[in-house]
Amino acid sequence: MNGTDAQVVVGVGTEDMRAALAVAAEEAVRARCGLHLVRAVHVPAVSAETLLVLPEVEDHSRVLLAAAVEQAEELVKGAVPVTQRLVVRAPVPALVDAGQGARMVVLAHRRMSRAARLVERSVTNAVATRLEVPVVAVPSGWQRSGSPLVVAGIDEADRAEDVLRAAIGEARARGASLRLVHSFAVPAVYEDLLVGAGEVRRWEERGRAELCAAVDRLGDASVATEAEVVVRSGRAADVLLAEAADADLLVLGRHDPLVPIGSHLGPVVRAVLRDAPCPVLLITPRGTRRQDRSLAVSGRGAY
Repeated sequence: MNGTDAQVVVGVGTEDMRAALAVAAEEAVRARCGLHLVRAVHVPAVSAETLLVLPEVEDHSRVLLAAAVEQAEELVKGAVPVTQRLVVRAPVPALVDAGQGARMVVLAHRRMSRAARLVERSVTNAVATRLEVPVVAVPSGWQRSGSPLVVAGIDEADRAEDVLRAAIGEARARGASLRLVHSFAVPAVYEDLLVGAGEVRRWEERGRAELCAAVDRLGDASVATEAEVVVRSGRAADVLLAEAADADLLVLGRHDPLVPIGSHLGPVVRAVLRDAPCPVLLITPRGTRRQDRSLAVSGRGAY
């Protein structure tokens, strides 16, 4: 996180905002920082027709923003200031600008069909790609489960320090249990062979040992003894979605490829965001900062 002086920024869309506002308000109150709501009015083209309809679009956006502000103020109960801004601009650049230097950016994430994704690019994915501050994608309509649980998805254990620290901090702040998840796939060379249970068990044991070693390197004995460590074979996104089915938060690391275009999230993160059963916190591990090109080649430390 960036310190208690930075605000928690919420992008106000047309989705059901209750779950996203609850997550954002909880973070702002816990950090004792401001809660800032941003609504972007998208004007796709400048024309006489667009200019005539703009006041109506603005009025609708003001209604949406006012309703979200009212909900946010009810949630924070005066503990922190709630501010707002209406921006006549496309949502992605507006939210990216608002999120620069924020403590956290919270977005309501709408699930879309494959056909809809071909037409409408996910604002959440696009914003998370362009920001290095923590971004939380909250599924519309999400509700907390029973016992609080934070799940961390770990790709490469030797570069998982930032993801682990973020997950540990979130678990402690929430009084939640912690589940660390690592998945592995059967190497391609074995795809046409019958892999015995003993071989799979050895891969599981090796993955568990590497993950436990990463936890030990943090020097926090309580995490080593209290965290649940899950190592499973299977497609990474499927494993993460299954293990986070009862979670309050899933913590993942972003990718950061060499090329300045395209997604910096990685295929697993994109797949998880599409079907996430709970809020997903995306962080940028230090090993994949954009200025560190040597590590960015592998993309390790993030899904």
